[in-house]
Amino acid sequence: MRLDFRFAIISDPHIALPHTIWDHPTRFHLVEVSIPALEQVLSQLELLDLDFLLLPGDLTQHGEPDNHAWLADRLAQLPYPVYVVPGNHDVVERQASHRSIGVAEFPGYYEKMGYDNAQQIYYSHEIVPGVRLIGLNSNDFDGEGKQLGMGHLDTEQLIWLEQTLATAQEELILVMIHHNVLEHLPGQSKHGMGKRYMLSNANKLLQLLRAAKVPLIFTGHLHVQDIAHADGIYEITTGSLVSYPHPYRVLHFYQDDHGQRWLKVESDRVVAVPDFPDLQQLSREWMGDRSFHFMFKLLSQPPLNLSIAEAEALAPALRYFWAEIANGDALFDFAHFPDSVRRYLKTFSAIDMAGNPRQIDNQALLNIS
Repeated sequence: MRLDFRFAIISDPHIALPHTIWDHPTRFHLVEVSIPALEQVLSQLELLDLDFLLLPGDLTQHGEPDNHAWLADRLAQLPYPVYVVPGNHDVVERQASHRSIGVAEFPGYYEKMGYDNAQQIYYSHEIVPGVRLIGLNSNDFDGEGKQLGMGHLDTEQLIWLEQTLATAQEELILVMIHHNVLEHLPGQSKHGMGKRYMLSNANKLLQLLRAAKVPLIFTGHLHVQDIAHADGIYEITTGSLVSYPHPYRVLHFYQDDHGQRWLKVESDRVVAVPDFPDLQQLSREWMGDRSFHFMFKLLSQPPLNLSIAEAEALAPALRYFWAEIANGDALFDFAHFPDSVRRYLKTFSAIDMAGNPRQIDNQALLNIS
């Protein structure tokens, strides 16, 4: 059997009904556009012959029951199967609160979107003939039920995963998880600002996936367009629908006449919605307006360790730095910066080991061995 299927990814939609929206002066998320942006993407996807849709977490603004209920109802109306996993914004505490659902409630909202067992927040399904999808829960909590800063797979889930991989008969296995497993930024797993977006026990997960020859992981959380590759595994992380550049992806997996397996990745953006006719420009400026503190920390923390005065002087020139990273395929060369800073920032560019441009974050044809 020759595998051939087409699917889409919408990540981190942060759905927020108007009565649930609350503001914070530094938030990067334009949750005001969450519903119209989602509706626009879904209308575009209706024109395609999709086999399924993936949503790798942060489905809601902050785990509100009304937002989960609205999204679950909307997704149930689609003409193709949908699969979701929880993000850190979906189950913000282990137990339900006056504002947010608890972990145990999540599968009940998304029944038939991967969750056919209301007692389990991870799953495994054959989604098209010969293809199995494993959806994992990477949220972790302390003894008091408060969410921890990094993602983590608990022992029970890892045991289940090892058994599931050992018995899977499908030709292709895909994994979806909210937190990043591979690094998408230089030194992400060790940097104070980057590691909170990662899985703390990523090495254990990668060991299991490589042993089972799993070639593809789909993640969100970081709100950037990026494709990372290491030792036979591609991780495709997709930017947030409510953050610049408001992207989504359409992917086509197929085998050629020589038996080679390929994944064609195409990305598009929401450019305008009602009340936001110039969404791309507004959103880029929104992010730039909130960038100073973020860029100051990047400059003043290891490995650069610039002084307060040095960091404050350079940070304004990085107003669009994160927006360019979020957009994917960024190329940086701050020629007027001190050499050490210039070299470090250049490592965030979409380049290969030889320093040549390698722009695969948005449009790519990947050989899946």
